[in-house]
Amino acid sequence: MDSRKIRIGIDTGGTFTDIVAVDDETGAMVTTKTPSTPADPAEGFLTGIEKVLEKLGESGESIGAVSHGTTVATNKLLEGKVENLGFITTEGYEHVLEIARQSVPDGYGNSYFWVKPDRIVPADRVKTVGGRLAFDGREIRPLDEASVRTAAQFFKDRGIMTIGVCLMHSYADPSHEERVRDILDEVFPEATVSISSQVLREYREYERSITTLVDAAVKPNIRNYVNNIANRLREFSTADGEARDIPFYVMKSNGGVLSAKEVVHQPITTVLSGPAAGALGAALIADAAGVDQVLTCDGGGTSTDVTVVVQGEPALTTEGRVGNYPSKIPMIDVVTVGAGGGSIAWMTPERTLRVGPQSAGADPGPLCYGKGGSEPTITDAHVLLGRIPPHLLGGEIPLDTELARKGLEQLATELKLGFEECAVGILEVSAWNQANALRQITVKRGLDVRNFTLVTFGGSGSLLACRLIDILGLKDVLVPLDPGNVSAFGLLTVDVRNDYVQTHVGRHDRLQAAELQELFDALAGKAEIALADEGFDETQRRYARTADLRYMGQAFEVRVPVGDGPITPELMGASAEAFHEAHRELYGYDFRGDHAQHVEWVNLRVSGIGPIQRPAARTVAAGSGSESARTGSRKSYFDSWVDTTVYDRARLGAGDTIDGPAVIEEFSSTVPIHPGFSARIDTHGNIRISKTFDSNGAK
Repeated sequence: MDSRKIRIGIDTGGTFTDIVAVDDETGAMVTTKTPSTPADPAEGFLTGIEKVLEKLGESGESIGAVSHGTTVATNKLLEGKVENLGFITTEGYEHVLEIARQSVPDGYGNSYFWVKPDRIVPADRVKTVGGRLAFDGREIRPLDEASVRTAAQFFKDRGIMTIGVCLMHSYADPSHEERVRDILDEVFPEATVSISSQVLREYREYERSITTLVDAAVKPNIRNYVNNIANRLREFSTADGEARDIPFYVMKSNGGVLSAKEVVHQPITTVLSGPAAGALGAALIADAAGVDQVLTCDGGGTSTDVTVVVQGEPALTTEGRVGNYPSKIPMIDVVTVGAGGGSIAWMTPERTLRVGPQSAGADPGPLCYGKGGSEPTITDAHVLLGRIPPHLLGGEIPLDTELARKGLEQLATELKLGFEECAVGILEVSAWNQANALRQITVKRGLDVRNFTLVTFGGSGSLLACRLIDILGLKDVLVPLDPGNVSAFGLLTVDVRNDYVQTHVGRHDRLQAAELQELFDALAGKAEIALADEGFDETQRRYARTADLRYMGQAFEVRVPVGDGPITPELMGASAEAFHEAHRELYGYDFRGDHAQHVEWVNLRVSGIGPIQRPAARTVAAGSGSESARTGSRKSYFDSWVDTTVYDRARLGAGDTIDGPAVIEEFSSTVPIHPGFSARIDTHGNIRISKTFDSNGAK
C-alpha cells in the first residue's frame, strides 16, 4: 500500500509560517505555526513540516504532496522594492509607461492636485526597437535585429539584470518578441527576461507592459525561492534512504495551484498567492456554516487582504492591482493594504499618525519580539493594551512589554499624545485602513456591506473584529477554528488551474461559430497539455470557457460564461444574453433589443482544471458553559482599563456564549471581545461575534 498519504498546506507570511496537514486515509487534520525565516524561508518551511509530521506520528516518506502559498512577490510589490528594471518596446512607443491611463485615483479630486507616482521603469532605462505588427498580426515592418542587439548591450553594460519586453500587437503574433528574447539570451545570457506574449496575450499596451514588467521584477525572487524550497524538500527521504521529489505545488492568484517547476516560468501568477488561498479556505468554511454572503479579512504580519464571496465563490477579476502596480492576470479579487501585525506606526512631517505600509516583518519584528526592532508596530499596541497575551504560540515566543512600552511612549511624546491615546490611535488607524479596503470591494461595486458576514482570520485578522462591526455596520463576524491557519487550510482545498487568453475583437452579429470554435480549441489544447504535464488523465480534466464582451464604443468589458459543447449560434446568443444581464446588474441598464447598440466580443478565455480531494468540514462537541473555559483575567484597555476575562478557545464547545469585555486565546490567534459585544460558538467551532442589543432593540 502506498504510504504517501499526507497532504500538507504551507502559507509563508511576513511574520509567521502556517502549516496544515491532512491524512487522506483517516481524515485527521493537524495545524501549527512557526516563525518565518526571511533570511532563508526554507528553514521556517521545513521546521513547519517537521512539526506537523511529529503531531501525526509520521515520517517524511508519508508525504504525498505539498501545496504552498507565498507572499514573496506580494510583499516585494507592496513595499515598492522594484528596481534595476529595463524595458524594451516598439519604436515610437517609449512613453507608454508615462502616458499610462487618464484616470485619477480617488481622493485627489482632479489631475491638477495629483502627482503621478514614479513609474516602474525610469525613462533612461527604456529602449525601443524597430519593426511593427498590425493588430491582426500582419508584419508591417520586419524586426530590426541590430537595434535589439544595441538595446541588449546597453542593459549589459549597465548591469540591468531584469528586462521586460512588450512590442505592439504581440498578442496577435509573438514571433517578434520571441526573437527579441533569443537575441537578449545571446548578448546578455545572465539577464532575466519576460516577454508579454508569454505573460499576457491581451490587447491594451499599458496594462500588458506593466504586467510583463511586474512578472520580470518578481521572477528572480520567485525562481530562487521556489527552487530552494524544492531542493530542501528532497531532504525528506524514502525508507531506503533515496531522496525523492515530493510533488510540490504553488498557489496562484486565480484560485488554483501549479507545480513548482512550471510556476517559475510564470511568477506573476503568484502575486496574490497567499491571499487567494485564504479567500478560498474562508469561503469553504463559511459555506459549511451556512453563510453565503461573506467578506474575508486576512490579517498577517505585513499586510491585510480582503475579498468578497457571494454564494460560495470568491469574485474573480483581471483588473486587479498590488500596491501601485495594475495586473491583468486572472486573480481572486483581493484588495491588499499594508496593515498587518508588524506594520510600523510613524509620524509624518505634518506631525500626524500613520500606520504602514512599512513592516517590521519577522526579523527584526515588532519591538516586543526583542530582536532589534526599533519602531512601534500594531502588535506592540495590542500587547500594551492587554488585547493579546505577553507571549505568542502558546508561550513559544515571549514578548518584551517593556521594550514595546519605551518605543510607544517615545512616539506618543513626539505626537503630544497620552500613552493609551497613542496606542488606541494606532489600532484605530489600522481599523479604518481595513474598513476602507472592505468598502472598496463592496460599496464601490454596488454591494451593501451591511448584508455581509465578515470572516476574519490570519494571526492578526481578528484583533479588530469588533471595531470593524462598528465602523461598517456589519451583520456579524465569523472567526474560524485555527484562524491563523486558514490560508494553509485553503491550500488543501484548491484545484490545479491554468488560464489561457487570446484577444479576438469582433462584432457579435458578424462572428462565425467556426471561427470561435477554432480559437477556443487552440486555448483548450494548451490547457490540456498543461493538465497532462501535471499528471491528470483525460477523465479528470475539466475546462471552463469564458469571454469578455462589451457594447461597441465601451472601453471595458464584462466577463460571461461560454457554455460547454460545440460553439453554435445558439451558444453564442446565450453568452450575449448573459452579457446583457451582467451589464444591467453591474451598471443598472442594458441595450438588449436595441439594434443600434452592437455587442462586441473582445477576449476569449479557457481555464484548465484538475480537481483534488477536499478535507471534510470539522465539527465540535456541545459546550458545557463558557466558565469551564475560563483561564483567568487581566487588565485590558478599551475605553478605559477594565478587568477582562480570558478564555481558552480549545475548551469552548458548540452553544457556549461569552459577553465582552473578554479575550479568547488559542495557539494561532487572539480574539478580543469588546464591551457591548458577545460571542457564540457554532457547531463547527466558529466564533460568531455580534453587537449586543438592549431590551428596546437598540444597539
